[in-house]
Amino acid sequence: MTHRPVLLVVAHGSRDPRHAATVHALVRRVRSLRPGLRVETGFLDFNAPSVPRVLERLAADGARDVVALPLLLTRAFHAKADIPAVLRSAPSSLRIGRAGVLGPSPLLLSAVRRRLFEAGLGPADMSSTGVVLASAGSTDPEAIAVIAETARELRHTGWCAVRPAFASAVSSGGFPRTEDAVRALRAEGCDRVAVAPYVIAPGRLPDRIAEGARDADVLAAVLGPSPELAELMLRRFDEAAVPARLAATA
Repeated sequence: MTHRPVLLVVAHGSRDPRHAATVHALVRRVRSLRPGLRVETGFLDFNAPSVPRVLERLAADGARDVVALPLLLTRAFHAKADIPAVLRSAPSSLRIGRAGVLGPSPLLLSAVRRRLFEAGLGPADMSSTGVVLASAGSTDPEAIAVIAETARELRHTGWCAVRPAFASAVSSGGFPRTEDAVRALRAEGCDRVAVAPYVIAPGRLPDRIAEGARDADVLAAVLGPSPELAELMLRRFDEAAVPARLAATA
């Protein structure tokens, strides 16, 4: 009997209903790309089903191997503490593999570009447009370094300039807030300024990014259920679900 690994998408959760709706839309896209894969979604907080509840249901269904995929762009507190803690409570009948967080990846840069183009920009606008890459914010040095490197990589794809920014001023990385980064790009002489939210789903902090973009020329949408993000999730799953780490045969 063959047991195929199950992909468990672990999302943060939010009181904002748009968050869960976006996560579910993204998971539907993942399922559409690989129809034979069982994909479940669990939330750490605010939304149902919770991760422990999903793990209990998988064990009751006779699942054996589960790959938990953090729906996170960087390795910060949730990836390093919250998710490992909740996975340790999984039923003993389950073998849990952990996929890496989504970032960094060229696919994320492609998703950002897609959202900027959908907001009205085109390839001809890139060299005269400065981009604010606005993330939710973190105090984790590793996460801050990854955001900074992602902004540098995005700059190399052809934009006039790219500045990282945080929705929250609480950061040890010295990143500006979105509105301050918009002003800085204006001062640098970019013909137009675009804000690209480097977040997966809507919520309180993405709304703060939107508020900070009020003086920008273009505000892109969150990454959401983009095809690039769905493809990246499957890549992370495949990297974790190799036979050497998860036996697939009973």
